[in-house]
Amino acid sequence: LLNINASKLSHFFPTPMAKFHTDCIERPLRMGFEMMGYFIGSHPWWFLIAPLILSTGLGSGFYFLKERMSNNIEEQFTPVNGQAKLERKYIQETFRRNDSMFSSLRLSTDGSYATLIATSNRSVLSVESLQDIIDLDLKIRSMEVQADNQTFQYVHVCAQMFGRCTSNDILDIIQYNANNINTVNLTFPWHHSDFGRIPLLLSLGSVKFNNESSVVESAEAMQLFYYLQEDNKTKTHLWLESFLNLLSNQSSSIQVSYSTSMSMQWEFDKSPSSVIYMFSITYAIAITFSILSCWRLDNVRTKVWVAVCGVFSTGLAVLSGFGLLLLLNEPFVMTAASCPFMLLGIGLDDTFILVSCWQRTRVLDGVPDRLAVTYRDAAVSMSITSLTDALALFLGCGSPFGSVRSFCIYAGVSVCFCYLYTITFLGACMALNGQREAGNKHWFTCVKIPEDLPPRSSKAFCLCCIGGSYDRITEKEQKEPMNQFFERFYGLFLTHKSSKASVFVMYAVYLAVSIYGCFTLKEGLDIRNLALDDSYIIDYYNSQKEHFSKYSCNVMVAVKQPFPYWDEDKLEHLHSCISDLEHLDYVSGTLAWFLSFQEYANASPLNISSPESFQSHLSNYLQLYPMFTQDINATADGEIQASRFFIQTLDKSSVKDVMIGLRESAEECPVELLVYHPAFIYYDQYTVIMTNTVHTILVAVIVMLVVSLILIPSPLCALWVALAICSVVVGVAGFMALWGVNLDSISMINLVMCIGFSVDFSAHVTHSFVSSPKTDANEKARDALAHLGYPILQGALSTVLGVVVLSMSGSYIFRTFFKIVFLVIVFGLLHGLMFIPVFLTLFWACGK
Repeated sequence: LLNINASKLSHFFPTPMAKFHTDCIERPLRMGFEMMGYFIGSHPWWFLIAPLILSTGLGSGFYFLKERMSNNIEEQFTPVNGQAKLERKYIQETFRRNDSMFSSLRLSTDGSYATLIATSNRSVLSVESLQDIIDLDLKIRSMEVQADNQTFQYVHVCAQMFGRCTSNDILDIIQYNANNINTVNLTFPWHHSDFGRIPLLLSLGSVKFNNESSVVESAEAMQLFYYLQEDNKTKTHLWLESFLNLLSNQSSSIQVSYSTSMSMQWEFDKSPSSVIYMFSITYAIAITFSILSCWRLDNVRTKVWVAVCGVFSTGLAVLSGFGLLLLLNEPFVMTAASCPFMLLGIGLDDTFILVSCWQRTRVLDGVPDRLAVTYRDAAVSMSITSLTDALALFLGCGSPFGSVRSFCIYAGVSVCFCYLYTITFLGACMALNGQREAGNKHWFTCVKIPEDLPPRSSKAFCLCCIGGSYDRITEKEQKEPMNQFFERFYGLFLTHKSSKASVFVMYAVYLAVSIYGCFTLKEGLDIRNLALDDSYIIDYYNSQKEHFSKYSCNVMVAVKQPFPYWDEDKLEHLHSCISDLEHLDYVSGTLAWFLSFQEYANASPLNISSPESFQSHLSNYLQLYPMFTQDINATADGEIQASRFFIQTLDKSSVKDVMIGLRESAEECPVELLVYHPAFIYYDQYTVIMTNTVHTILVAVIVMLVVSLILIPSPLCALWVALAICSVVVGVAGFMALWGVNLDSISMINLVMCIGFSVDFSAHVTHSFVSSPKTDANEKARDALAHLGYPILQGALSTVLGVVVLSMSGSYIFRTFFKIVFLVIVFGLLHGLMFIPVFLTLFWACGK
C-alpha cells in the first residue's frame, strides 16, 4: 500500500496498447483525464480552494477524537467472535460469583488486582528479606487514598473471603512474623497445614529443595497479590494508581517489580502520545526531501512549490479521511495512528509522477494544454495503483481483529482522499506554478528574470537571478541527470551476461533465506509488546518469566450436562476423561469437587451410590467446604445441571498447543466438556491469525490480478504480477521472522499492504518492458529502466523517509510498522530494478 507509485511511469512509452487490443478501458480514461486536466488548468483557483474548504469542514471531526478512541486491548487485539469469548459467557451465566467467598482460581476474567514480585541477592525466605517484604506489605495495606474528599484504605476495597480481606498464603503461613520461617517446613508446590493444602506455586519462584525432597530450602522470588472488589471501578482505579506510585518510589534491600490488572491498558493508552512529536519530524524530513528532489538550478523551472504542496496535499488527505470517519462515529484505534506516515509516502510518490510527466510536456504550450497532457499520461496510472491500494486495504476490513479493521478503514478512506486531492489540489498548484513558469518568473520572488546571463554579470547573479532555459529542439525541459544514469550506465550494467548470472544467484539466496524464515515464523501477539519499552511492567514480565515460568494456567473444565456423579459406571467415563487430560505433557494435576467429595465419603465412610444419599451428603460436605458451592450449578431440588473442576498446566509447550490440545481432549471425551481460562481470550488469536492472513492475501492477490488485467490486461503482465506478489510477500514474511517480528494483528496489516507494493513494482515495470518499441530484449529492459529507474528510486526513498522516524519509537507497534514497510520497500525495489528486468530479458529471449 505504501505505493512506489513511481512505477506508474510505464505509460510514458509512446507505443500504443492497441496492438494488444487492451485499450478499451484505458483509452477512454486517458481521454477523460485529459479533459479534466485542461479544465483544472483553465480554472486552477476553483480546485485549489474547494479542497481547502472540504478538508476544513471534514477536519472538524477531530473534535470527537477523544470520544472515538477505542483502545481496549481485548476488543481490538483478540478475535471478535473468538471461541473463548463464548466459553466465558457460558461460565459467567452458569457459575455465579459469590463476592463473600472470593477465589482467584474461579475468576472468569483477569479480575482487579495489584501484584508485586520481590527478589533479593539472598533467599527471599531469609529473615531479613522476609521482614522487608512484610514491611512493604504493611505499607501497601495501610496506604491511604483520597476519593471525593474521603480517605480509604485497602480494607475498604479488597476482595473478601468470609468477611476478611484475601491475604497472601506465604505470609499467612508464617503469621506475618519473619522469625517464624525457621520453624516452618515449607513444601512446594503444595504446603500441607492444619487448614489443608495451600498452593505455593504462585507465591514462590526459583525454588531450591532440601536433599531432593519437597521441602523448600530457599527461593529467589516471592509474589504477592492484592485482589480488589470490582463493583466500584473509580475507587479501585484510584487505589491501583496509588499502589503504582508507592512502588515506584519504594527503596529497600529487596528488588521489586510490580504491575496491576489495569497496567497494560494504561500503558497502551500512552503509546499514541509517544509518537506525536514524530509527526513534525517526519513532515520536516518529507518537505526537505521533496524540495531537494524537485530542486532545479534553473530558478524558473524548479519545482520547489509543487514539492511543498505535495506534502501539504497529503496532510489535507489525512485531515479529511480521519475527520470524515470520526464524524461518522467510527472507532479510532492506536494502530490507525501510523496511517499518516504511510500516506506521506503515497502522496510524495504521486507528486514525483506528476512532476516527471509535466517535464515531458512542451514548454511553449499553454498551461491548460500542458496539464492536460500531464493528466493524460499520469492520472490513469495513478488511478490503477490508488485503486489497488484502496482495495487491498478495504479487503483487510473483514479481519476478525478490531485493530486491523480500524487501520484498514482509516487508511483506505485516506488513500481515496489522497488520490482526490492529488488530482485536484496538487493539479491546481501545478497549474499556478506553470503560469509562473510561462511568465519566466523567479520561483521565490515571482519577478520576471532573464533566461540568459546578461553581459558583465557575476556568477552569483547567474545562480540566483536567471532561468527558464529548455531544449530548443524538443521544446521540453532538460533531462534529469539520474535518468541519464539509469539509461547510460545502470541499464547497460544490468543487462550484461555476468550481471545477469549474479542476479540469479542473489535471487536464489533471497528466496532460500525467505523460505527458511517463513518456517521459523512465530504466531501471536505477545501482550507485553503493547507497552512502551521503558514501562515498569516490562520488568515485572521479565521477573515473572524468570522465576514463575514453570507453572502456567489453572484451567477450568466445565461439565456442561447433568451428570449422575453417584453412578460409578458413568463416573468412570469422567474419570477416564480426566486421566486423558492428565496424561498430556503439560498437565500436572487436577482439583475437582467430586474427587474431593469421594475421598471425604470413603474416609467417613458414607454411601453415596444413590441420588438421594449423594445429594444429602453433598449438602453436608459443602457446608464444611463452602468454596466448592461455586463449582456446582444445581436446581432448587438439588439436581446438578453443570459443574466444573480445574487442571494445572505446565509451561512445557506453546500456549497455542496447550489451548488447542485441551480443547481437542475435551471434544474427544464422551461427557460434554468445556475448557476455559481468561488467558484463552488472547490465545484465540493463534487459531485464526495464520488462516485469516493467508485468506486475505489470496483474495487480495486475485483482486489485484483482476484489476491489472482490466486496466493493463497483458497476459505477460498478469503472470509477472502474480510471481512478484508471491515473491515479495514470501520475502517480507521470511525476513520479518528473522528480524524478530511475529505474525500478529499488527504485522498482518503490513503483510496486506505488501500486495499494493507488489502490484506497483511489477505490473507497470513489466508493461513498460513489453510496450517498449525496441526489438532486442536487453534494449527493452534498458529502455524501461531509463524511464522508470529514477522515479522508482525517488518513490522508494520518499516512503522510507516517511516511516524511518518510527524506528526510534519506544512502541513495538510503530517499530513493527517501520520494519515491515522497510522490508517491502527494499524487496520491491530489488524486484522492480533488478530481478524483474533480468528475468524478462531471458523470458522474452526464450519465447522468441
